[in-house]
Amino acid sequence: MELELEGSVAIVTGAAGGVGRATVELLASRGARVVAEDIKDAVAELESDDVATLVGDVADAATARRAVALARKRFGALDILVNNAGRFLMKPITETSEEEWDELMRVNVRGAFLHSREALPALAEHGDGRIVNVASISGVIGLPGQAAYCSTKGAIVQLTRQLAIEQAPRVRVNAVAPGAIDTPFVDAVLGFTPDRDERLAAIAAQHPLGRIASAEEIAEVIAFLASPRSSIITGAVLLADGGFTAQ
Repeated sequence: MELELEGSVAIVTGAAGGVGRATVELLASRGARVVAEDIKDAVAELESDDVATLVGDVADAATARRAVALARKRFGALDILVNNAGRFLMKPITETSEEEWDELMRVNVRGAFLHSREALPALAEHGDGRIVNVASISGVIGLPGQAAYCSTKGAIVQLTRQLAIEQAPRVRVNAVAPGAIDTPFVDAVLGFTPDRDERLAAIAAQHPLGRIASAEEIAEVIAFLASPRSSIITGAVLLADGGFTAQ
Protein backbone atom coordinates (compact mmCIF):
# COMPACT_ATOMS: atom_id res chain seq x y z
CA MET A 1 0.00 0.00 0.00
CA GLU A 2 2.95 2.29 0.55
CA LEU A 3 2.90 3.93 -2.89
CA GLU A 4 -0.15 2.26 -4.40
CA LEU A 5 -1.48 5.59 -5.69
CA GLU A 6 1.77 6.70 -7.29
CA GLY A 7 1.02 8.48 -10.56
CA SER A 8 -2.60 9.20 -9.60
CA VAL A 9 -4.05 12.71 -9.33
CA ALA A 10 -6.93 13.45 -6.95
CA ILE A 11 -9.28 16.28 -6.02
CA VAL A 12 -10.50 16.37 -2.41
CA THR A 13 -13.23 18.84 -1.48
CA GLY A 14 -13.71 20.04 2.08
CA ALA A 15 -9.97 19.55 2.48
CA ALA A 16 -9.44 21.89 5.43
CA GLY A 17 -11.66 19.88 7.77
CA GLY A 18 -10.90 16.79 9.82
CA VAL A 19 -11.70 14.01 7.34
CA GLY A 20 -10.72 16.11 4.33
CA ARG A 21 -7.31 17.00 5.71
CA ALA A 22 -6.64 13.41 6.80
CA THR A 23 -7.62 12.21 3.32
CA VAL A 24 -5.33 14.67 1.54
CA GLU A 25 -2.42 13.66 3.76
CA LEU A 26 -3.06 9.94 3.36
CA LEU A 27 -3.48 10.04 -0.43
CA ALA A 28 -0.30 12.10 -0.76
CA SER A 29 1.60 9.70 1.50
CA ARG A 30 0.62 6.86 -0.86
CA GLY A 31 1.98 8.60 -3.91
CA ALA A 32 -0.96 10.63 -5.21
CA ARG A 33 -0.75 14.27 -6.13
CA VAL A 34 -3.73 16.16 -4.81
CA VAL A 35 -5.79 19.28 -5.41
CA ALA A 36 -7.07 20.22 -1.94
CA GLU A 37 -10.14 22.44 -2.14
CA ASP A 38 -12.04 24.24 0.59
CA ILE A 39 -13.97 27.44 1.17
CA LYS A 40 -11.67 28.17 4.13
CA ASP A 41 -8.33 29.92 3.63
CA ALA A 42 -6.81 27.39 6.07
CA VAL A 43 -6.60 24.92 3.19
CA ALA A 44 -3.45 26.77 2.09
CA GLU A 45 -1.64 25.07 5.00
CA LEU A 46 -1.67 21.85 2.94
CA GLU A 47 0.23 23.34 -0.02
CA SER A 48 3.34 21.37 -1.02
CA ASP A 49 5.07 20.01 -4.10
CA ASP A 50 2.46 17.25 -4.26
CA VAL A 51 -0.56 19.21 -3.01
CA ALA A 52 -2.06 22.19 -4.83
CA THR A 53 -4.62 24.17 -2.84
CA LEU A 54 -7.70 25.99 -4.02
CA VAL A 55 -10.09 28.26 -2.13
CA GLY A 56 -13.63 28.25 -3.44
CA ASP A 57 -17.29 27.50 -2.77
CA VAL A 58 -17.95 23.83 -3.52
CA ALA A 59 -21.46 24.67 -4.73
CA ASP A 60 -20.18 27.13 -7.35
CA ALA A 61 -19.76 25.61 -10.82
CA ALA A 62 -16.75 27.86 -11.40
CA THR A 63 -14.99 26.28 -8.41
CA ALA A 64 -15.48 22.80 -9.84
CA ARG A 65 -14.09 23.94 -13.20
CA ARG A 66 -11.12 25.59 -11.50
CA ALA A 67 -10.35 22.43 -9.50
CA VAL A 68 -10.29 20.21 -12.58
CA ALA A 69 -8.27 22.78 -14.52
CA LEU A 70 -5.76 23.04 -11.66
CA ALA A 71 -5.37 19.25 -11.53
CA ARG A 72 -4.65 19.16 -15.26
CA LYS A 73 -2.34 22.18 -15.26
CA ARG A 74 -0.33 21.33 -12.15
CA PHE A 75 -0.28 17.52 -12.37
CA GLY A 76 -1.34 16.71 -15.94
CA ALA A 77 -4.38 14.49 -15.31
CA LEU A 78 -7.23 13.58 -12.99
CA ASP A 79 -7.91 10.06 -11.69
CA ILE A 80 -9.74 10.43 -8.38
CA LEU A 81 -12.47 12.73 -7.05
CA VAL A 82 -13.37 12.71 -3.36
CA ASN A 83 -16.61 14.60 -2.73
CA ASN A 84 -16.14 15.24 0.97
CA ALA A 85 -17.36 18.82 1.56
CA GLY A 86 -20.51 19.05 3.64
CA ARG A 87 -22.43 20.85 6.33
CA PHE A 88 -24.56 19.56 9.19
CA LEU A 89 -27.82 20.72 10.72
CA MET A 90 -29.41 19.32 13.88
CA LYS A 91 -33.05 20.42 13.74
CA PRO A 92 -36.40 18.67 13.41
CA ILE A 93 -38.24 19.47 10.20
CA THR A 94 -40.78 21.70 11.96
CA GLU A 95 -37.95 24.01 13.07
CA THR A 96 -35.97 23.92 9.80
CA SER A 97 -36.22 27.08 7.72
CA GLU A 98 -36.38 27.10 3.94
CA GLU A 99 -33.03 28.87 3.89
CA GLU A 100 -31.40 26.17 6.05
CA TRP A 101 -32.86 23.40 3.89
CA ASP A 102 -31.68 25.07 0.67
CA GLU A 103 -28.20 25.75 2.04
CA LEU A 104 -27.63 22.13 3.07
CA MET A 105 -28.86 20.91 -0.31
CA ARG A 106 -26.65 23.48 -2.03
CA VAL A 107 -23.44 22.47 -0.28
CA ASN A 108 -23.93 18.74 0.31
CA VAL A 109 -25.70 17.73 -2.90
CA ARG A 110 -25.13 20.45 -5.48
CA GLY A 111 -21.41 20.48 -4.63
CA ALA A 112 -21.06 16.76 -5.32
CA PHE A 113 -23.14 17.04 -8.49
CA LEU A 114 -21.10 19.92 -9.91
CA HIS A 115 -17.72 18.37 -9.13
CA SER A 116 -18.76 14.98 -10.50
CA ARG A 117 -20.14 16.51 -13.68
CA GLU A 118 -17.02 18.59 -14.25
CA ALA A 119 -14.55 15.83 -13.37
CA LEU A 120 -16.11 12.92 -15.26
CA PRO A 121 -14.64 13.64 -18.72
CA ALA A 122 -11.13 13.72 -17.24
CA LEU A 123 -11.77 10.70 -14.99
CA ALA A 124 -12.95 8.62 -17.94
CA GLU A 125 -9.95 9.37 -20.15
CA HIS A 126 -7.80 6.50 -18.90
CA GLY A 127 -10.65 4.06 -18.25
CA ASP A 128 -9.94 3.80 -14.52
CA GLY A 129 -11.46 6.88 -12.91
CA ARG A 130 -12.69 6.76 -9.35
CA ILE A 131 -15.21 8.88 -7.44
CA VAL A 132 -15.57 8.47 -3.68
CA ASN A 133 -18.51 10.28 -2.12
CA VAL A 134 -18.66 10.89 1.60
CA ALA A 135 -22.19 10.03 2.64
CA SER A 136 -23.28 9.14 6.18
CA ILE A 137 -25.31 6.64 8.13
CA SER A 138 -27.80 9.54 8.09
CA GLY A 139 -28.33 8.77 4.41
CA VAL A 140 -29.12 5.12 5.12
CA ILE A 141 -31.29 5.25 8.24
CA GLY A 142 -33.58 7.84 9.80
CA LEU A 143 -32.23 9.78 12.74
CA PRO A 144 -34.14 12.26 14.91
CA GLY A 145 -33.49 15.95 14.39
CA GLN A 146 -31.75 15.48 11.05
CA ALA A 147 -34.48 16.01 8.44
CA ALA A 148 -32.38 18.16 6.11
CA TYR A 149 -29.08 16.39 6.72
CA CYS A 150 -30.55 12.90 6.25
CA SER A 151 -32.15 14.06 3.02
CA THR A 152 -28.90 15.41 1.62
CA LYS A 153 -26.94 12.28 2.49
CA GLY A 154 -29.69 10.08 1.09
CA ALA A 155 -29.32 12.01 -2.15
CA ILE A 156 -25.55 11.34 -2.10
CA VAL A 157 -26.19 7.62 -1.64
CA GLN A 158 -28.52 7.53 -4.64
CA LEU A 159 -26.22 9.71 -6.76
CA THR A 160 -23.45 7.21 -6.01
CA ARG A 161 -25.50 4.25 -7.22
CA GLN A 162 -26.80 6.05 -10.30
CA LEU A 163 -23.39 7.31 -11.41
CA ALA A 164 -21.87 3.86 -10.85
CA ILE A 165 -24.29 2.42 -13.40
CA GLU A 166 -24.14 5.33 -15.80
CA GLN A 167 -20.34 5.61 -15.84
CA ALA A 168 -19.31 1.93 -15.79
CA PRO A 169 -16.90 0.57 -16.78
CA ARG A 170 -14.66 3.62 -17.21
CA VAL A 171 -15.32 5.23 -13.82
CA ARG A 172 -16.03 3.47 -10.53
CA VAL A 173 -18.24 5.35 -8.07
CA ASN A 174 -18.57 4.40 -4.41
CA ALA A 175 -19.43 6.03 -1.10
CA VAL A 176 -18.34 5.74 2.48
CA ALA A 177 -21.05 6.19 5.11
CA PRO A 178 -19.46 7.03 8.47
CA GLY A 179 -21.17 7.16 11.78
CA ALA A 180 -19.96 9.64 14.37
CA ILE A 181 -16.39 10.88 13.86
CA ASP A 182 -14.25 12.61 16.47
CA THR A 183 -13.64 15.85 14.58
CA PRO A 184 -14.81 19.45 15.12
CA PHE A 185 -17.77 18.51 12.91
CA VAL A 186 -19.22 16.50 15.79
CA ASP A 187 -19.51 19.70 17.83
CA ALA A 188 -22.42 20.66 15.58
CA VAL A 189 -24.21 17.63 16.99
CA LEU A 190 -23.17 18.25 20.59
CA GLY A 191 -23.97 21.95 20.44
CA PHE A 192 -20.61 23.18 21.79
CA THR A 193 -21.63 22.30 25.35
CA PRO A 194 -19.23 22.19 28.32
CA ASP A 195 -20.05 18.50 28.89
CA ARG A 196 -18.70 17.58 25.44
CA ASP A 197 -16.61 14.64 26.65
CA GLU A 198 -19.51 13.17 28.60
CA ARG A 199 -21.89 13.47 25.68
CA LEU A 200 -19.30 12.12 23.28
CA ALA A 201 -18.86 9.09 25.51
CA ALA A 202 -22.61 8.53 25.46
CA ILE A 203 -22.61 8.58 21.65
CA ALA A 204 -19.66 6.18 21.58
CA ALA A 205 -21.53 3.78 23.86
CA GLN A 206 -24.30 3.48 21.26
CA HIS A 207 -21.84 1.83 18.86
CA PRO A 208 -21.14 -1.92 19.26
CA LEU A 209 -17.39 -1.24 19.04
CA GLY A 210 -17.79 1.13 22.00
CA ARG A 211 -16.16 4.10 20.33
CA ILE A 212 -16.52 6.48 17.42
CA ALA A 213 -14.25 6.79 14.39
CA SER A 214 -11.20 8.98 13.98
CA ALA A 215 -10.74 11.11 10.88
CA GLU A 216 -7.78 8.93 9.93
CA GLU A 217 -9.91 5.77 10.00
CA ILE A 218 -12.44 7.27 7.58
CA ALA A 219 -9.62 8.54 5.36
CA GLU A 220 -8.34 4.95 5.23
CA VAL A 221 -11.69 3.76 3.88
CA ILE A 222 -11.71 6.55 1.30
CA ALA A 223 -8.18 5.65 0.22
CA PHE A 224 -9.21 2.00 -0.17
CA LEU A 225 -12.14 2.91 -2.42
CA ALA A 226 -9.83 5.18 -4.43
CA SER A 227 -7.20 2.45 -4.84
CA PRO A 228 -6.69 -0.53 -7.16
CA ARG A 229 -7.49 -2.80 -4.22
CA SER A 230 -11.19 -1.99 -4.67
CA SER A 231 -11.12 -2.62 -8.43
CA ILE A 232 -14.21 -4.88 -8.44
CA ILE A 233 -16.30 -2.51 -6.31
CA THR A 234 -18.66 0.09 -7.76
CA GLY A 235 -22.04 1.37 -6.66
CA ALA A 236 -21.29 0.38 -3.05
CA VAL A 237 -22.03 2.29 0.11
CA LEU A 238 -19.46 1.16 2.66
CA LEU A 239 -20.70 1.62 6.21
CA ALA A 240 -17.87 2.70 8.50
CA ASP A 241 -19.89 3.16 11.65
CA GLY A 242 -18.58 0.88 14.37
CA GLY A 243 -21.56 -1.43 13.89
CA PHE A 244 -24.18 1.27 14.60
CA THR A 245 -26.48 0.37 11.70
CA ALA A 246 -26.13 -3.39 12.29
CA GLN A 247 -28.09 -3.22 15.53
